[in-house]
Amino acid sequence: MRYIRSITIFCTFVMSVNGWASKPPEEKELTTNCSNMSLRKIPPDVASTTTTLDLSYNLLFQLQSSEFRSVSKLKVLILCHNRIQELNIKTFEFNKELKYLDLSYNRLKTVTWYSLAGLRHLDLSFNDFDTIPICEETGNMSHLEILGLSGAKIQKSDFQKIAYLHLNTVFLGLRTLSHYEEGSLPILNTTKLHIVLPMNTNFWLLLRDGIKTSKILEVTNLDGKSPFANYETPQNLILENSKTSILLLNNVDLLWDDLLLIFQLVWHTSVEYFQIQYVTFGGTVYLDHNSFDYSNTVMRAIKLEHVHFRTFDIPQENVYLLFTKMDIENLTISDAQMPHMLFPSYPTRFQYLNLANNILTDDLFNKPIQLPHLKIFILKDNKLKTFSLVNIFASNTSLEHLDLSQNLLQHENNENCFWPETLLTMNLSSNKFADSVFRCLPRSIQILDLNNNKIQTVPKEIIHLNSLQELNLASNFLTDLPGCSHFTRLSVLNVEMNLILIPSLHFFQSCQGVRTLNAGKNPFWCTCELKDFIQLEKYSEGMMVGWPDSYICEYPLNLKGTRLKHVYLPELSCNTALLIVTIVVIMLVLGMAMAFCCMHFDLPWYLRMLGQWTQTWHKVRKTTLEQLKRNVQFHVFISYTEHDSAWVKHELIPNLEKEDGSVLICLYEGNFDPSKTVTENILNCIEKSYKTIIVLSPNFVQSEWCHYELCFAQHDLFCKTSDYIILILLEPIPRYCIPARYPKLKALMEKKAYLEWPKDRRKCGLLWANLRAAVNVNLLEARELCELQTFPELNEESRGSSVSLIRTDGL
Repeated sequence: MRYIRSITIFCTFVMSVNGWASKPPEEKELTTNCSNMSLRKIPPDVASTTTTLDLSYNLLFQLQSSEFRSVSKLKVLILCHNRIQELNIKTFEFNKELKYLDLSYNRLKTVTWYSLAGLRHLDLSFNDFDTIPICEETGNMSHLEILGLSGAKIQKSDFQKIAYLHLNTVFLGLRTLSHYEEGSLPILNTTKLHIVLPMNTNFWLLLRDGIKTSKILEVTNLDGKSPFANYETPQNLILENSKTSILLLNNVDLLWDDLLLIFQLVWHTSVEYFQIQYVTFGGTVYLDHNSFDYSNTVMRAIKLEHVHFRTFDIPQENVYLLFTKMDIENLTISDAQMPHMLFPSYPTRFQYLNLANNILTDDLFNKPIQLPHLKIFILKDNKLKTFSLVNIFASNTSLEHLDLSQNLLQHENNENCFWPETLLTMNLSSNKFADSVFRCLPRSIQILDLNNNKIQTVPKEIIHLNSLQELNLASNFLTDLPGCSHFTRLSVLNVEMNLILIPSLHFFQSCQGVRTLNAGKNPFWCTCELKDFIQLEKYSEGMMVGWPDSYICEYPLNLKGTRLKHVYLPELSCNTALLIVTIVVIMLVLGMAMAFCCMHFDLPWYLRMLGQWTQTWHKVRKTTLEQLKRNVQFHVFISYTEHDSAWVKHELIPNLEKEDGSVLICLYEGNFDPSKTVTENILNCIEKSYKTIIVLSPNFVQSEWCHYELCFAQHDLFCKTSDYIILILLEPIPRYCIPARYPKLKALMEKKAYLEWPKDRRKCGLLWANLRAAVNVNLLEARELCELQTFPELNEESRGSSVSLIRTDGL
């Protein structure tokens, strides 16, 4: 008991979500899966609300009613593939809702019946019953729809007990069959009968009676190896009272003559649709189409799939013409390894012809084929090479659908093409077509599949396919989306898995009618040219198939692997016209702003002063101690006229000096040596000062500049000291007002930038900043590198002052 309890832990309980929301909680379905767990007993802990219990593929050998009493809501019980030997249906008397019971593939030998009124599906096939396990209680199960049975002996008396029970499907899964009483199967009242025969069984009586039993008959495992097969072969192949309209035969292994007899038997019955799957035949061919009676039939369709030849030396006419001479509408012979197919010389009424998955070559069309009523022709997966041969054949038909996929077809440019006007659908995928195939297409085509070919582009010089609605060009070598100028009604386009980098604008302009586009899995270049393509999905939601997972950037590298949906391409950087307009507008705004600033704020003056300050600051930083080794005692020497003395004393000196008195200023009043001439005093002041400030005004030019001209002429100071001279233009001096005898002044004003005293006092800050930057140098280090030279001994007042005043006009 402990072992069984532990096993139940591994059972999988799956809640069925079907109708979860709409049904009340008590009607939720619970599925318990305990299959393939080597169980010997039914787990006792199965949930009482279980509706589906799967106990298949275990080791159960006995069932007891107590094991199912707790699962009263059970509807589906699967007990197939166990070792159960005896069954008492009364075991399920407490399961009133049981509808599906599967006990197939067990070892059942006896069944004790009990009427389960609600049971609809009961499967007892593939067991070890000696006779069919049916009794009177079985006939009382009025709701039964599907019944699976088995037994070594089949007798009329067994089926008579359920003769009045209308069933949907009866399934006879036989492990062995030792006896069959002729006429037993027609007693059944069922829509479909499926018989699985054991190997080496005489199938003729069962096949004949099965055709008399149900509308749909399926027989599996027909072989002619039984010693009774040839002995029991009926001589009279006329069958009366047939009911079957659909006949399915699976796993057929017969001699060719036996297979032909089956066709002859079925040909004169009520069968309209005849299908044989997985058929193998061989042996010497004695019977052929000449011995086949093609008269009196209602047959409409024959389908042979997965055909294998045991003997390869088969007369083609005997085999192929047997089928092509049949006066039916539909014929399918697929996966039959056929290298060729023959047709009669007269017209046939085939409307559907399927020869797919064979090894047919161009020889198929060597002889004229007369199929005037053919509408659907499938030649998929063969070895055809010449497209023009197919075209010549199709021109004499009424084709509507043509499937030539998975062949080796090509088209030459000089070939003429004539297609029937009825042709609407063509599948030319997986061939070797190039661009020239577009010159050999029917004008009436509506659906065209050219997937997996060698197409690089859609030529412009092609016929207009005005009826084309769907075009598949996937897995080719296209580098751009095809335009729709030749496909005016195109609505579905597939170009995935090509080499499309950037779709051209021609597609968007000419393909306005396209409603579905599949362009995924292409190596897109995510640049501005792709912007229109990305926006296509935004403006037409649902148009792009596979969006966004199949649309990935390949270039540039920083966007490789990024979905097109997540790529941001700014409108400004992608629209050249907009970019030019934006730049022009910005330039105009800046120009207007500059003009406004120049007019109202004298901006050029500020810029000029700022440039001078920057230049001066760089020069001061580059000034080395070696450049200061001359005898420097003052930061600046100021030269001015008496007329400008008030401005110098009240404006210049207070703004130039620092609060700590670290700026030493040399003026005429404090540094005059009476024993020397004016020129010698000026020269001495210039030599002892790091910078010389000359306050220029018309008065200064007329009264003072002559001394400087003489000084520059005698001592060649113009070239040596021009970098140390700072000109302050206190008042404007026109060039024509400067006397001709002052060439040095003209040259100096042309060579050096001078500072202007602004009329607006708000601008004075830049002027003082420029001056302070020009004279900002450490004189202490310079004095340690050179010998100090001093002026003649001054009086006590002048020695104690850091500023000495000298006015040159008083000399």
